[in-house]
Amino acid sequence: MTRVTAQQLATARGCVLGLMLGDAIGATGGTVSASGPLRATSAGQLACFTVDGLIRAHVRHRHRGICHPPSIVWESYRNWAAIQGVPGFEIRGEGNGPRGWLVRVPALAERRGSAPATVAALHRREMGTIDEPRGTSTGAHALTRTLPVSLYPCEATEMAALTHAGDAVGAAGLAGAVVRLLAVGRPLVEAIGSVASEPGKWSEAAERSLVPALTAARSGPASRGGLARLAPDARAVSALAGGVYAVACFPGRETVREALLFAASAGDGGHAVTVAGALLGAAHGPDALPVDWLSRLELAWTADTLARDLVTELHDSPSGGEYFPPTDPHWRTRYPG
Repeated sequence: MTRVTAQQLATARGCVLGLMLGDAIGATGGTVSASGPLRATSAGQLACFTVDGLIRAHVRHRHRGICHPPSIVWESYRNWAAIQGVPGFEIRGEGNGPRGWLVRVPALAERRGSAPATVAALHRREMGTIDEPRGTSTGAHALTRTLPVSLYPCEATEMAALTHAGDAVGAAGLAGAVVRLLAVGRPLVEAIGSVASEPGKWSEAAERSLVPALTAARSGPASRGGLARLAPDARAVSALAGGVYAVACFPGRETVREALLFAASAGDGGHAVTVAGALLGAAHGPDALPVDWLSRLELAWTADTLARDLVTELHDSPSGGEYFPPTDPHWRTRYPG
């Protein structure tokens, strides 16, 4: 019998699918065609490898007693770079054994835009930490790729700091704190307001991104000018502010489509809508996402499988453990720890 609850599954699936849908809508600039696939960008690809790394980290903890998720997520990012054909990387796994299923997904091996800060950090071959960042970028990928991390018992800041620094790490932490509250059933705007009212916990600039977004949403109807001021560029704090403004203006299940299209009009390269999609999906579950778009989402099956497997690994441990046998003999082939 599974110990996974309906709420846990809905939150995880909604968060990951919403992220991927927002990423794909952002790539269209908000002008979504009536047909054809909705394709991921490098931000969505990296988010998939984040979830893969979290699952593998938990498998390793079960079987080796070693628990350092950042190092396994780092390894997953290196696998992404390898299948992308980035020079200097090869797919890493358990010795000469299985390397996991995600590296065999064709759409993840296609170049979909650049991730220069992440690739540069991976080339340095030294993981950054919160206390000792190795990179200097404050770009949005630190936030968008780590949005599902708070579905797992670790901090999004740790994953963002692997490759980015400063306000980008703080923005990831703020978003992660919101996702964690959504996972326990807090209403969307209430969860954002609760995190925004925690003084001193995150970087000052990242803190400032939430309060102005909420204030702007409360002051009147959604304004494209207001969105442009909140999300003028591709920094993580801009993506967070723009995404929060969009969901605060359109917080309901029935306005998810409007929220995503509005967020996609930000001038930040589509990152605000990725944030909006993840938050709305986590708050309302996958059934609230527009089905006509979701059915065309290129990586829908991949994202949904990862979300389901993350929850299953956390609560049911199908690969077994020290005191109980595996319920899925193939799990460790799919997620080598």
